[in-house]
Amino acid sequence: MSSIHSTCSTITMLYALLLASSMAASAGNFYQDFDITWGDGRAKILNNGELLTLSLDKASGSGFQSKNEYLFGKIDMQLKLVPGNSAGTVTAYYLSSKGSNWDEIDFEFLGNVSGEPYILHTNVFSQGKGNREQQFYLWFDPTADFHTYSILWNPQRIIFSVDGTPIREFKNMESKGVAFPKEQPMRIYSSLWNADDWATRGGLVKTDWTQAPFTASYRNFNANACVRSSSCPSSNAWFSQELDSTSQERLSWVQKNYMIYNYCTDTNRFPQGLPPECQPS
Repeated sequence: MSSIHSTCSTITMLYALLLASSMAASAGNFYQDFDITWGDGRAKILNNGELLTLSLDKASGSGFQSKNEYLFGKIDMQLKLVPGNSAGTVTAYYLSSKGSNWDEIDFEFLGNVSGEPYILHTNVFSQGKGNREQQFYLWFDPTADFHTYSILWNPQRIIFSVDGTPIREFKNMESKGVAFPKEQPMRIYSSLWNADDWATRGGLVKTDWTQAPFTASYRNFNANACVRSSSCPSSNAWFSQELDSTSQERLSWVQKNYMIYNYCTDTNRFPQGLPPECQPS
């Protein structure tokens, strides 16, 4: 009996280790979790891996990507955006797969002239199709301190949150023929780059290179997520998470007071009818 009990204990322990290895629960060491991918020294990992900075000057921007690919999870990152006159710059922070039919979940922060608010641009791509933009102002100065930007992604929904407040929910509406990103694992990417042909007032305001270098900062990355090629246990708290009544109220508050563009109300853009996910249930 003791031999059987020992064998069962060993199997249980091995299963627990295998399950743990299928999850990534990182707590903010950029050396361990990310690779700097471009920028020729303009991206820097500092403070023993606790801080990462991206910089942009007239010659180049910079960027990084996660070492792991994730399939569902809750991803948190704290960002402090480019201060002052950031017109023409874009700080992008997103999940993306590869290939012509890629999936993607986007946060993009569009710079502006000093004293004007940043625009937070969100989008969801599934099977290579995007055009699902929602844009927001923020209810704080995102350049004065770090704030937490989160993506919760499970088979039922994608929830974008800022400091724990949901700002957008994209539900799985495959029943309406809308593709939903749920098959392709995605890496985390971030970049700081010049987009003055469109980023600020549709390209009317250009980047002021006398203000360069422009710098954005990152810290406290956390991924409670399933990594590529591993099963994703449905026991994870976020696997079936949805917005409770309090979160629904906060979402409505943001969308009423801070949303400045919603593709689901843009009848000029979709004269033949709004996309199916925008139709009332």
